Amino acid sequence: MDAKSESPAPVVHPAVAPISYLLGTWRGQGEGGFPTIHSFSYGEELHFSHSPNKPVIGYTQKTWKLSSGEPMHAESGYWRPKPDGTIEVVIAQSNGLVEVQKGTYSVEEKVIQLQSEIVGNASKVKEIRRCFQLVDGVLCYDVQMATNTITLQPHLKATLKKL
Repeated sequence: MDAKSESPAPVVHPAVAPISYLLGTWRGQGEGGFPTIHSFSYGEELHFSHSPNKPVIGYTQKTWKLSSGEPMHAESGYWRPKPDGTIEVVIAQSNGLVEVQKGTYSVEEKVIQLQSEIVGNASKVKEIRRCFQLVDGVLCYDVQMATNTITLQPHLKATLKKL
């Protein structure tokens, strides 16, 4: 290529295309709670990345205390959407817990629903459900959690805007 030529635009894999609206960096605030802990608020950043022509999205997340900026939690993993509307997600959390989740996505409603198949390295957490939805350009999510003594309960919810 000569100096006047432009690099070709990266190609989004067809499996990723239906949820490619996630790609990029999102930032916002959330609230958390659970019957066994005090409620709290947090700042959050999510980053979804995609290597050209690969059927997977890389995912990183970090949260911090709103009052001090002190780090609270982080996780990373991979999202693998399938052409049939199903999705597989693997997440490793900074506290040592790992999740294997399966679920579905709706192209029309821009909703992704995930439910844990496996929660590993967790002595108390038995189930995690996550739901992401894009509403008027804002990414909203909620997380529900169950432990060995508490049934599925709301745990986290946040709203994020794309940077």
